[in-house]
Amino acid sequence: MVSLEERGEVALLVVDNPPVNALSHGVRIGLYEGMKRIAADDSIRAAVLWCRGRTFIAGADIREFGRPREDPQTNEIRSLMESSTKPMVAAIHGTALGGGLETAMACHYRVAVEDARLGLPEVKIGILPGGGGTQRLPRIVGVKKALEMITGGEPIGAREALDSGLIDEIVEGELSAAAVAFAQRAVAEGWPLKRVRDLADKVAEARAEPGIFDDHRRRIARKTRGFRAPENCIRAIEAAVSLPFEEGLRREQELSAELVNGEQAKAQRYYFFAERAAQKIPDLQKETPSRRIETAGVLGAGTMGGGIAMNFVNA
Repeated sequence: MVSLEERGEVALLVVDNPPVNALSHGVRIGLYEGMKRIAADDSIRAAVLWCRGRTFIAGADIREFGRPREDPQTNEIRSLMESSTKPMVAAIHGTALGGGLETAMACHYRVAVEDARLGLPEVKIGILPGGGGTQRLPRIVGVKKALEMITGGEPIGAREALDSGLIDEIVEGELSAAAVAFAQRAVAEGWPLKRVRDLADKVAEARAEPGIFDDHRRRIARKTRGFRAPENCIRAIEAAVSLPFEEGLRREQELSAELVNGEQAKAQRYYFFAERAAQKIPDLQKETPSRRIETAGVLGAGTMGGGIAMNFVNA
């Protein structure tokens, strides 16, 4: 699931856990052991976190939600990355979502391909980004942008991520090679190790705007009425502004625990899996040929029939 490849003085920490490189127990073990090896090997001067397949780490393993998670915990791994004395670079393609983006934010630098997408969509399954996302994102992109991304749950593109400071560079060509070259530059030019936890400017700006959180609550009130997760997300970001980093992390964990085993989160997880199950036909083989449909007829033109007809027209 996780391997370590040498590219000269740069180590490539490779995650290979199809289909979406989720942070399963096996991946966590591999990342933890890989970081320990990187720290102990004096010939390694920088490291790149890169994923095989169609995407970067697209989040936590949702199947582990609602039950005790085995060690190592993701926050332990992120702490190893953030405290590394060697530049850590996250190389992002596909989607860096949830725990994936939280892991990337624990690296000192982030590069991405042009069509990458980055976001923290946990609110959509009734929880909050509980791996430091509510504490690190405001320190990078600012509190207003973090509120928008975390309570809305929608990902942003690489260009927007670059403009907001979430990534450091958009790269072209083969991603792993470009990221290794970026890491080599960091070593050769003696770039500082940017620890997100130490960034203070953006949260300091928010302290000068005491109404920023209530303003956001009013803006999203109608859309989020009845849901607990958006409010807990806001409270966690408030902690990022008002508390030191470690205390903010503890507050994030408290607010996360209030949600993760709640009825709303269970219902939204059920919906998540049901929606995907509905896209599959039981016992249908993958190699079954499909017919090309050129025309369709709809019998009845009431509300439902009209809607179905419009779907066909749009298609």
